[in-house]
Amino acid sequence: MVLFGDVVGSSRDRVGTTAWLRSLVAELDAAYGHGRLAGFGFTQGDELQGLLTPGADPLTAILRAALGADGREVRWAVVQGDVDPDVVGGQAPATQRTGSAFVAARGALEQARSAHDHLVIDTGRKEVDSLLEDMAPALFEMLDGMNARARIVARLALIEGLRQSEVADRLGVRRATITVSFAAASIRPLQGLVAAMRRIYGSAATDGEELDEFRLVIPAVAGHCRG
Repeated sequence: MVLFGDVVGSSRDRVGTTAWLRSLVAELDAAYGHGRLAGFGFTQGDELQGLLTPGADPLTAILRAALGADGREVRWAVVQGDVDPDVVGGQAPATQRTGSAFVAARGALEQARSAHDHLVIDTGRKEVDSLLEDMAPALFEMLDGMNARARIVARLALIEGLRQSEVADRLGVRRATITVSFAAASIRPLQGLVAAMRRIYGSAATDGEELDEFRLVIPAVAGHCRG
């Protein structure tokens, strides 16, 4: 799976964006571990590139980029497809790899830019891609609407998997304070939305029997997110 991320408005802070991408690349390399087929890298045009195993979860990168201390707006393209062999024996980073999946990811990213979308996914399963396309705007609306404090709380909950009481202990505040933060930032609905998107994306590798169920659930989830 090829993963491209384009930092929006990076030219306004080129030095800061480069430092942020360098930190994110290190974080993603550590987070994905054996789930990556090549090291993450970024281009001079401030574009993040990754090459992951087919079963890897692309939302891990999206959440870590959005919920960091200096989260920045990123457009994403996720494409399943063929990649050419690594001519240097598995040492080349994603930015030095080629193949039809990279070409498709480049086209998907251009599509996202033209349509001002945050996420374009091509799993080869149109029904899966369509469902994820319907859910993506709600995901990014919730992520983009968080202030710095909410991002800290959401990161502990969504990325580290902590319960509210554990988040409170980590931050040294009362449980009631975190309960208010969860409600104000709609973190519980966000957790449900992320879990649903992960299951749908994972269904692309199966027979997709659960998709009809998700078609019924998505309108309710999206409505809750907007509320």
